[in-house]
Amino acid sequence: MAYDYSDLVEKTRRWVEQAQASGWIDAEAASELSHFDTRAPDALFPSAVQGTTYSTRPLIVAFMGGTGVGKSSLLNRLAGKAIAKSGIVRPTSREVTLFHHHSIAMQELPEHLPLAKVNVSQHDDEAKKNIVWIDMPDFDSTEQSNKQLVLQWLPYIDALIYVVSPERYRDEKAWRLLLAEGARHAWLFVFNQWDRGQSDQYEDFNRQLHKAGFIEPMIFKTVCAEGLRADEFADLESTIVSLATAHIVGQLEQRGLQVRKDELKKKLQNASGFLGTEQTFQQTPALWRKQWQRTVKLLQQGFAWPMKHLAAYYAEHAADLLTNTGAINHSLWDAWAQARFDDALDEFIIDIDQLGLPVIPLKQHTAAIREKAPKIMQTQIELATRVALANPGNVLQRVFLKFMRFCEIILPLITMAWVGDKVFMSYYTSNMTNPHYLGMDFAIHSGLLIALTWLIPYFILKKAQPSLQKSALKGLNVGLVNAFNLIDNEVLSVVESLVLQHKGQAKQLESIMDQCAPTDAGQRLSVDSDSPLTRMLMN
Repeated sequence: MAYDYSDLVEKTRRWVEQAQASGWIDAEAASELSHFDTRAPDALFPSAVQGTTYSTRPLIVAFMGGTGVGKSSLLNRLAGKAIAKSGIVRPTSREVTLFHHHSIAMQELPEHLPLAKVNVSQHDDEAKKNIVWIDMPDFDSTEQSNKQLVLQWLPYIDALIYVVSPERYRDEKAWRLLLAEGARHAWLFVFNQWDRGQSDQYEDFNRQLHKAGFIEPMIFKTVCAEGLRADEFADLESTIVSLATAHIVGQLEQRGLQVRKDELKKKLQNASGFLGTEQTFQQTPALWRKQWQRTVKLLQQGFAWPMKHLAAYYAEHAADLLTNTGAINHSLWDAWAQARFDDALDEFIIDIDQLGLPVIPLKQHTAAIREKAPKIMQTQIELATRVALANPGNVLQRVFLKFMRFCEIILPLITMAWVGDKVFMSYYTSNMTNPHYLGMDFAIHSGLLIALTWLIPYFILKKAQPSLQKSALKGLNVGLVNAFNLIDNEVLSVVESLVLQHKGQAKQLESIMDQCAPTDAGQRLSVDSDSPLTRMLMN
């Protein structure tokens, strides 16, 4: 049983360490989750658990109450001798008194319970062999050390005998302690000094216990004054003795274990609140896209004039640009653009925070993107501009220019071939028939025709060349869009990764919480319906 809880504690600690390192929980939440109450009654006994089902250790019972209610007197009456200082000798209890069988061996826990400083008294009564009785300090004392002693011992106690008197049964400090510790222990109630009590006080006390969660509280009326023994002390004693069985001690241990598990589960549920829900985290990509669209529009407006200026510069230095990477010394991503990008990420983080989601992981993962954005922009603009200048104009322009270059070569050749053919044929004919040979007009006209077939494509090529500035501007626009898309994808990649990480964190937390639920063994050790424990446990 103890190992089961220790295993949950260890799993929780490992989760807390990695969750805090990853930023999913802050230091305050980690500190709250790192404090576990692993103290239990069986820790006081070296060989508490011997069997496989029930503990064989003694039952630990403590008298608790405010100043002057008669706790020590009850223990003395139980022991049949003055083992605890009371009354005038010790009007305010400042020490712990243990009363148990001489065969019981208890181990000291220096970090919690220095038994060497405890008042110990032993007996030989075999009927009470399996019970350790404890007289606790007055928890309502003004001395802070008393309160610390009570808090140190409480986790090691199975059953508390809560003692009140007619004057102190509605004590506020007592009720606060009862409500805070109620689920951890079995409770018996003693209305001491009943010789001075009244029925309406008893009924009022009973009603208060009902409100606290006890369906049918066991209240014993006792009188510890000399010579007055007509009370219910014997019933109190026999009830406690009836509880000192391995079966009931095992039930109390199991209940205490489940209470600690429930408290651990409650802490983990609080931690899951820091993580936020998976459904809420799924909204984060859409939040970023909406924020990035606004930022892109703003950046495009701010880049309008610098892009025209940069396009003119690139057009003038096109040759250097294509041959020397050092020619690009101008960047669109200046301090203004970086500030706008930082603002976009900061506003996105604020939106995430307003959704109740952890923002530290997002801050950690987007820090690198803040530094990476200028390089992305510069790389994409340079690449797109080089491509645009290497292939100026659109596809139709480039096809048309290729056609003109072809015509610039082919048309003069075709014309010269035609002129040569005419010259040859005229020469041949003149030899056969003696007609007049080609004259000066033909020579002039054929020369002009050849010149025109070369000059016209050449002139068109000169005038139809696309503007390098327009091409550079087009490349800048393409690079700008590509850079925006890459930056957007970088952030979305981080967000989607965090969504998956959040799902993993929540799954680990849910797994530990599931293990905090009652086990089958815990169900088998549920309190028997006919056991006095049914009236001693807070509902």
